Amino acid sequence: MTADTPTDVFEAHRPVLMGAAYRMLGRVADAEDVVQDAWLRWSGADHGQVREPRAYVVRITTRPAIDRLREIRARGEAYAGPLLPEPCVTDFADTVADGAERAVLADSVSFAVLVVLESLSPLERAVFVLREAFGLPHAEIAAALDRGEAAVRRLAARARRHVDERRPRYPVDPAERRDLTERFLAAAADGDLAALTALLAPDVRLVGDSGGKAKAPVRILETADKVGCFLVAVTGEEAPGLSVRFLEINGGFAILALRDGTPDTVLQLDVADGVVHAVYLVRNPDKLQSPAAR
Repeated sequence: MTADTPTDVFEAHRPVLMGAAYRMLGRVADAEDVVQDAWLRWSGADHGQVREPRAYVVRITTRPAIDRLREIRARGEAYAGPLLPEPCVTDFADTVADGAERAVLADSVSFAVLVVLESLSPLERAVFVLREAFGLPHAEIAAALDRGEAAVRRLAARARRHVDERRPRYPVDPAERRDLTERFLAAAADGDLAALTALLAPDVRLVGDSGGKAKAPVRILETADKVGCFLVAVTGEEAPGLSVRFLEINGGFAILALRDGTPDTVLQLDVADGVVHAVYLVRNPDKLQSPAAR
């Protein structure tokens, strides 16, 4: 039996590296750049001196991702309106056999959780992602970040507490989400405000990310009346060449709207108890150009 080549070793870990980088940065292109840089470092390493390949490739991916996140935040770039992560197509059912593990991965990449992660420090975010999404031992995370294990445990506990305090309290059932999404789309397309409002929780929130480059609310909308009226108004506008696709985005059932074959909008709902609690709309064209969003 032949030993795995360095390329085989890196490719075996690429899904974890890409997943961690995306969860840390919220941008597909940035995550791809970080993983590509990690590959260049790995290909130039003295592999005979690497005792733990997984720990090594995690380290050379995580540290640059932290640096890039710090650079992004240090620039303090102004963003027009609410901010959502770049949509990423996922299909955990085809890659992860265990249902509980799929649920953890889907939750860790959801819009709701990634928005909360934006409020963590880069180091806390890295620890949370490596520990909660991928189950890496504290000792391995400490080695990857060049920190003491006790310090990493404190970071992990603080990040987990912060996320738990701010993440949505309602569970998201995949079958319920799909059913409500289809009914939601039908009511909006028909301009049926009463039917649409009946699907919304009284305190529903709509978060629209356009970056100032497409039509979307400049603030988060709240209450069923405001959200329903907005959705009926925008879907009632004439939209020649518009088509929709159903697919899994960020761990859950979602709608990709295309105009003349070009991605125009990603819509995803968070649902529980038969009603919609949150509506996420991504309309910034810069976030819809990645192959992952097509």
